[in-house]
Amino acid sequence: MTQAISLIVGLGNPGKTYAETRHNAGFRFLHMLKQQADIRLKSESRFHGDLGQIHIEQHLVWMLAPTTYMNHSGQSVSAVARYYKISVPQILVVHDEIDLPPGSARLKIGGGCGGHNGLKDIADHMGSRDFLRLRIGVGHPGSSSKVEGYVLKRPPKAEQAQIDSALTQAQLYLPDIIHGHYDKVMNSLHSHC
Repeated sequence: MTQAISLIVGLGNPGKTYAETRHNAGFRFLHMLKQQADIRLKSESRFHGDLGQIHIEQHLVWMLAPTTYMNHSGQSVSAVARYYKISVPQILVVHDEIDLPPGSARLKIGGGCGGHNGLKDIADHMGSRDFLRLRIGVGHPGSSSKVEGYVLKRPPKAEQAQIDSALTQAQLYLPDIIHGHYDKVMNSLHSHC
């Protein structure tokens, strides 16, 4: 039996400069969740992030938006996990994924970090890469030397619409993800978007 998810982490960079960039897909996911549930995240300096709770099918789940900047996300995630005694398999990290086209979303358990510094820092701080990832496709610039500038830019309107569509689609699977039905979600999500 898979452990239920207790913490959803949306990755991004704080501040207006980064708000609409590809790298902030995780923040955007949390923002959509907050709007639907009409809840707020509270700034918590001891956790280096904005934190709140949401009910998903009778299951109370923490939501965290680290405010440390992407490359130091692990500082925030590990602080919350330690304080609330949340184990690595109970963590879902939502992040941008350059190896997937815009409009796609994939669920993945553990594995490498694929050059994503936010994931790498979480793995380093938690001492494990075995957390669940919800990968939101943002496309690839074509060359590894262009990745940093690419993810820190705002996508064109049509592309953003595709990314938002993937975020909306992925949220429909949250109840199953929360309750640990990963195979079901992977089979369904991977064939739809």
